[in-house]
Amino acid sequence: MSDFVVNAQLRSDFGTAASRRIRHEKKVPAVVYGTGKENAMLLLDHDEFKHQLEIEAFHNSVLKLKAGGKTEQVILREVQMHPHKPVVMHVDFQRISATDKLHMNVPLHFMGEEEAPGVKVEGGIVSHLMTELDISCLPGNLPEYVEVDVSGLSLNESIHLSQIALPEGVEFTHPPEGEGDHAVVSVVMPKVASDELEEGEEGEEGDVAELGAESEQDESGTDED
Repeated sequence: MSDFVVNAQLRSDFGTAASRRIRHEKKVPAVVYGTGKENAMLLLDHDEFKHQLEIEAFHNSVLKLKAGGKTEQVILREVQMHPHKPVVMHVDFQRISATDKLHMNVPLHFMGEEEAPGVKVEGGIVSHLMTELDISCLPGNLPEYVEVDVSGLSLNESIHLSQIALPEGVEFTHPPEGEGDHAVVSVVMPKVASDELEEGEEGEEGDVAELGAESEQDESGTDED
């Protein structure tokens, strides 16, 4: 369980004008909902909260939300950002219960990339086809991230969802079966090297064709004599 604490104030004024004033005061409007309780409208300190957003684990942890003299366990559900500025516009928190499973997207951390034979020996690069997983678990089992070891991959090899070892108490929201067993990461030839290889092969084919044409011309000239 994380030690992230989100400090908030209960919000009492609403409407467009109030929202403008709130943002002018460097506050962020927010809401917390869930577990059968009434929604609560909140205010967050913009700079303090934005700093927390820069921490990867903050997005995938159980948070302690303090507001109105009470502390609740919540998860971060949605953050709305300004389309052109690094400004947080609105935040949604969801209350959680220790006995109810969560459905969350958690990031993937890829380990051993430089040691993979396909990279170290064969000159390939690691291609991340997925960067997060959709998982289900109880709040107490929520991982900050899931590790994927790619140190054994050779060129043109991949790791699929079914090959990932999830932490204890964690499961895929959608079991990776059949067509749902997507590739997560692979080792491929860099595009520049691949293009050069194709150009080389095309050049060789052109040389062979040119030699063949010259040979036919020589034979034709001999027949005329």
